Amino acid sequence: MIVRWRAVREAARGPVITHALIAGCCVVFLIGPASGLNPSYGTGDQLLTTGTAYFRRWGVVPDELLAGSARALLTPLTALFVHGSWLHLLGNMLFLHVFGAMTEERMGRPEFLGFTVCTGYLALAAFAAANASSDQTLVGASGAISAVLGAFLCLFPRARVTSLFPFLLFLPLRFPAWIVLLFWFGLQWLAAHRAESGPGVAYLAHLVGFSLGFLYAWVRYRRAAKVRRPATTATEGDSQP
Repeated sequence: MIVRWRAVREAARGPVITHALIAGCCVVFLIGPASGLNPSYGTGDQLLTTGTAYFRRWGVVPDELLAGSARALLTPLTALFVHGSWLHLLGNMLFLHVFGAMTEERMGRPEFLGFTVCTGYLALAAFAAANASSDQTLVGASGAISAVLGAFLCLFPRARVTSLFPFLLFLPLRFPAWIVLLFWFGLQWLAAHRAESGPGVAYLAHLVGFSLGFLYAWVRYRRAAKVRRPATTATEGDSQP
């Protein structure tokens, strides 16, 4: 009875790590220069100057990261919580909210936290390695959230997701997760090949994060489940991968 009550209590708390990551990113953004709500950063040209310095301090600068200083090696962690605009923040948090909860429930809170932080770090580091001579600043949780998308695809391919597709007149339609996420991955792949050097979206970090997330979930869960699967199969619930 005590064990069952603890399980019910844990489930009632919901996706704590997902909500904590969302809250952390929102708080960091609101007190930073990009929100425009913190008067200490000034206005006009002063805001632009202080904002640039802020992003270089907390974001990833490829040539500095590869130089190997202790401060620079920490920036792929701090950059995960820094976003460059309201649209950047809200887009990332929406994806984390939609796909993070079920992934966290499947992995468990400590593992989900470690998974998100580690894959996010590796995705940003991979982008920096591919653009070793760049002095452009990279910020945002996109690489980590892309890893969550990849893990979700592996764990819940048949889950249905409400999506808005431009060529379908932005009508809210429900599709299997594998259709939505593979379509998203294809768009990132095409955009990465067309992207020019300089400021913009780090599509490569998205691709690396997504691939890492999918491979981790496949090795950790799906392949292991096949090895342990008994000869007689039981009926699977709709929420199981």
